[in-house]
Amino acid sequence: MTKQPVRIFLVEDDLSFGSVLKSYLELNDYAVEWVDDGKYALDTFRRGTFDLCILDVMLPNIDGFTIGSEIRKINPLIPVIFLTAKKLKEDVLKGYGVGGDDYITKPFDTDILLAKIKAIIARRDTGSHTREIYEIGKFSFNFRLRILKSGDKEIKLSPKEAQLLEMLANNPNSLIPREMALKKIWGSDDYFTARSMDVYITKLRKYLSDDESITIKNIHGAGFQLIIRENPGSDS
Repeated sequence: MTKQPVRIFLVEDDLSFGSVLKSYLELNDYAVEWVDDGKYALDTFRRGTFDLCILDVMLPNIDGFTIGSEIRKINPLIPVIFLTAKKLKEDVLKGYGVGGDDYITKPFDTDILLAKIKAIIARRDTGSHTREIYEIGKFSFNFRLRILKSGDKEIKLSPKEAQLLEMLANNPNSLIPREMALKKIWGSDDYFTARSMDVYITKLRKYLSDDESITIKNIHGAGFQLIIRENPGSDS
C-alpha cells in the first residue's frame, strides 16, 4: 500500500526562495501547498488538509506570527515551523509563544530543515494512540478494541465513533474545533461530513447518557466540549 506523503502548508512571500523551497521539499517526497501573501493564508489553510506548516514571519498584509496564532485556533495540534531573517531573542520567544514547534533563521541549511520536519512528524506519529484505556465518568473506553464499558454493559463503537470519542477524551473540558475534528477523522470539512459528525456526536451522547456527570456540549459555530462534572447535580 502506498503511503500518503506528508502535506506541508508553506507561506513565503519571496517568490524565488519560495519556489526553490517548494521544489526541494517535493523532491524529498513532501506534498507542498505554497502561498506567497499572508492575506490568502488562512482561507487556503481552511480549504486544505495539512500535516505541518512552515510560515515566514515577515509577510505582506498579515505577518506569520498572526497566521500561526489563527491556525492554532483552527487546529491546535498541527506543528508549525517559523522562518525568519530576524535573530532577536524577543522574536524567537514570540514564535514559541504563539505555539510554534520550531524557529529557523535565514539563511539556513535545507538539510537541517528536513531533519527538523522529520523529527516533528516522528514525534507526532509516535504520540498517536499511545493511550489505550480512558476513564470517562463511570465508563471505561478501550480505544484499540473500540469498546465503551460501564459495569456489565458494553457498547462496540464504529471506527469513527471511537476516533471522535478519543479526541474528546484526550481533551476533557476543552473545546475541540469542528474543522480540526472533521479534517483529522473525515479528511474533509464540507457540508456532508459536518452533518455526518453531528450524527456521531448524537450517538455518543446517547451512549454516555447513563452517566449524568457527562455532557458533550455543542459550542455553536466553534466545536464541542466533553464536560465531566464532579458534582453532576450542580450547575457548572
